[in-house]
Amino acid sequence: MVISVASGKGGTGKTTIAVNLALALPDTQYLDCDVEEPNGHIFLKPDIKKRVSVTLPYPRVDEKTCDLCGECAEVCEYGAIAVVKNQVLIFDDLCHSCGSCVMLCPQKAIYEVRQEIGRIEIGEGKGVSFAHGILKLGSTRAHPLVEEVKKYSDASKTVIIDAPPGTSCPVVEAVKGTDYCLLVTEPTPFGLNDLRLAVEMTRAIGVPSGIVINRSDGNDRLIEDYAAKEGLPILLRVPMERQIAEAYSKGISLVEWDENYRDIFKTLFATIEEGGAA
Repeated sequence: MVISVASGKGGTGKTTIAVNLALALPDTQYLDCDVEEPNGHIFLKPDIKKRVSVTLPYPRVDEKTCDLCGECAEVCEYGAIAVVKNQVLIFDDLCHSCGSCVMLCPQKAIYEVRQEIGRIEIGEGKGVSFAHGILKLGSTRAHPLVEEVKKYSDASKTVIIDAPPGTSCPVVEAVKGTDYCLLVTEPTPFGLNDLRLAVEMTRAIGVPSGIVINRSDGNDRLIEDYAAKEGLPILLRVPMERQIAEAYSKGISLVEWDENYRDIFKTLFATIEEGGAA
C-alpha cells in the first residue's frame, strides 16, 4: 500500500505524520518527496548507503549549422527558446526537456547536454527504508526530481510518501498513483483555506483522502464542519502541546516521545486499510 501525506502549506505537520506512520508500522519505506526542503532525515537519521545524481537534457545550439529559421522557438510550448536578430537564446529555467526542439530542427543544429538538477540519497534509519530527493540550489526542476524519487518505491513494503507542501505540480506528482492521501491541516481559517485546495487536488487526480488535524486545541469546529460538508473523515488529531513541540525541536518523533502514539498510528493505518472512513 502506498500512502501519501500532503498539506496545503509548509509547517503544518506533514513530515511529523509521515515519519511517525513509517516508524509505527512494520516493514515500511519512507520517501521524502519534499525535494526543496526535505527534513524527514532529521527524525529517521538514516545511514545513507547510496547517492544518485539526477540529470536532465537541456538544448544547445551549434551556431555553425543553425540558420536562425526559428522553428525551435515555434515548437517550444514553454517559451524556453527565442530567436533574435542573429542569435538563439535558451532559457534553461523554462525548459521542460521535452526534446521537441531537437527533433524538429530542420538543420539538426540543436543538441542536448545533461545537467544535474539534484540528487537522491538512499539508506535506512531506525528500521525504515529511506530515500529522499535534494533539489540542487538554483534548480527549478522539482517535478522531475520527485518523479525520480518515486521510482525507488518498494512494492514489497508499505510506502509512505512525504509530499511537498502546497498544491503545485510537484505535489500532484508525489500524490498521484498513491492508494490514499492523508491531508494534514490546522484548525485555523488559514488551515481551512489550504485544506480546501488540497482536497480539490486529490479529487482532481482521483486519490481518496482523509484529514489529520495537527495542533488541535480541542476547538476544531471549523475543520469538522468542512469535513462533514464534504464527506471527509477526520482520522487523527494531534494535540497542541508544548512537550510535543519540544520533542520535535530535538528531532524526536512522537512514537519515540510517547510509546502510546505507536498504537495510535497503527490504528490510523488500519482505518486507511479498511477504506479510510472515520
